[in-house]
Amino acid sequence: MNITAEVNELIERQLRQWDAVARNYEALARVETRELQLCGSRVLLQFNPERIRSSAAKVDAASLKARKCFLCREHQPQEQEMVSWHGKYKIQVNPYPIFPRHLTIALMEHVPQSVMGRVGDMLQLAADLPDFVLFYNGAKCGASAPDHMHFQAGNKGFMPFCDEYAQGILTTETFAGGKIAYCASAPCRPFVISSDDATEVEGLFDRLALLLPLADGDAEPMMNVLCWKAHSVYHLAIFPRVKHRPSNYGDGAGQFVLSPASVDMGQAIAVPVEKDFRLLTALDVEAMMNELCLSSEAAHNIIKLFNSKYA
Repeated sequence: MNITAEVNELIERQLRQWDAVARNYEALARVETRELQLCGSRVLLQFNPERIRSSAAKVDAASLKARKCFLCREHQPQEQEMVSWHGKYKIQVNPYPIFPRHLTIALMEHVPQSVMGRVGDMLQLAADLPDFVLFYNGAKCGASAPDHMHFQAGNKGFMPFCDEYAQGILTTETFAGGKIAYCASAPCRPFVISSDDATEVEGLFDRLALLLPLADGDAEPMMNVLCWKAHSVYHLAIFPRVKHRPSNYGDGAGQFVLSPASVDMGQAIAVPVEKDFRLLTALDVEAMMNELCLSSEAAHNIIKLFNSKYA
């Protein structure tokens, strides 16, 4: 049996046998959504109260030390099953979904969240799960379990950014021989590496990552990453970050309980608080992303440096 068939069976079995998962996915089918237009792009808002677990997660060192890791098998519900991927990662149904088909793909061992040296795994997973977009949240970029290395995956056709990139409606600037596109007009302005050669994608990522801002004491640059394969071409979208949470994070007047991560960068925002869902405007989203994401000026400086270093 191939991995796609195994994962499909896992999803169906968990929906049948795990009551909490069945309820949460049934509730997801009824969630309210609305759309915003930002920079000529579509941003999907999803009112999803269950995502408060992620948006309001305490990720400081003391809180992480005090809690049991929910990605380690010994702390997971008895009903939660897995599909092993090469004995290295466990593929599981995410019990608190944003996507109609939402997976968590955690490393078997408990090690800190870091994509460095693991982009090859991400690309191979995208090839093995062709109906999904893989995504990675940096330890300070929306990951609710920064102490345990994991990817997630959601069904294709959900995040507007991926569709807009595929349709060629974004303004892009290419470099690295046309293999890297800077999506200047997208709300979160990512770099996208595209090639039919996974090794080439991984090598270009390694070069680009070396040029991204790295804060003192951090193991890797702040980033969110999306990865998918379409028509034999791998696509790796890197969203460089400069900040974990926006300055208006909170539940007071003029504040929003939003801690943007990869799916938000992909222009699908799961909003856990109804007040925020009703009040959020395109200008609010734009201000938030401008505060969190690498500026256009900084991105162009990286492009110049890349060209001078690797041309």
